[in-house]
Amino acid sequence: MTILFLAHTECDNTLHKSALEALTAAKALAEGMGADLAVGVIGADISAAADSIGGCGAKFYGVAGPEFADARYSSDLTAAEAIAKACGAEIVVASATSRFSRALPGLAIRLDGRVDTHLSGLDAVDGKPIAKRWFYRQRMEGTLTRDERPWVMTLDSGCAEAFDGAGSADVEAVAVDVSGVRTKIAGMECVSEDEQTIRPDAEMLLVAGAGWTKKQADGATHVDVAEETIMSFLTATKSSLGSSKSLVDISGEGGAIISFLTHMHQVGQTGSTPRHAKGLSTCCHGEEPHVVGWRFVNERRAINTDGSCGWAQGKCDVLYVGDAFEIMKKVNELLG
Repeated sequence: MTILFLAHTECDNTLHKSALEALTAAKALAEGMGADLAVGVIGADISAAADSIGGCGAKFYGVAGPEFADARYSSDLTAAEAIAKACGAEIVVASATSRFSRALPGLAIRLDGRVDTHLSGLDAVDGKPIAKRWFYRQRMEGTLTRDERPWVMTLDSGCAEAFDGAGSADVEAVAVDVSGVRTKIAGMECVSEDEQTIRPDAEMLLVAGAGWTKKQADGATHVDVAEETIMSFLTATKSSLGSSKSLVDISGEGGAIISFLTHMHQVGQTGSTPRHAKGLSTCCHGEEPHVVGWRFVNERRAINTDGSCGWAQGKCDVLYVGDAFEIMKKVNELLG
């Protein structure tokens, strides 16, 4: 049996951290099942990416060329299919990037197999592959297995340690003809780092609650000051920004809003589940809907004017009781 780990390069021809995490999971699965491990890399220039994981002990396959530099469903699917057939893969493991989340379900169709996406872990039990997935907003973890092959699986980031083992990789080139592909890539427009507020790889997560838009001690709202305070902190620390549901929904209630917040920023029971090393909650009450999305944040701190709020009930490591406007103003001054 062969387990294939698939990866695509980034703009700088390296592998993203999420790909290295998926490789760790695929390698452990292959060892647990006594299977052979194969690695397939897709990109414009894959030599450096392959060498960065050359110590994994796998046989390497690659599809390279300018046609594979950027995400494109037709070329990514054709390349993945060619690699899977070249190594005779029965199980395919990849990271759940936007690029592969779009292309790899099609790979399962091409190979007459099955696909499971956004998994939280892989394991081998009695020689059988077991996939894990969170349900009900990360409150329950389920396990599943399949008899159909090939079985294509994508793994969410933060679910395994990143593989670390460079070496010289001998890559077998796989020929792929995409001359008939009609979709043309016009270019890529990236958001500047200062404008980017959602940073999954950031060390820290700052979560803003509805209190930022409420009336303050002088009886008036100060949304402009809130925006400046939050953005100054994000710019200085390169942190990622999250929001409570009550804040992103406040526009529907006719309330003042923070202009750069969208529903994409929402974290918690009905939002995303971040995995940052540190988290700072501001103006959130810290009840269960908020906290459930923080379970993978290692160090949790909060600012709230209410010393008996939900955060104070053992749900955060440190609670600062005070006005978030004043506290964050002081923090920004200390950051320079």
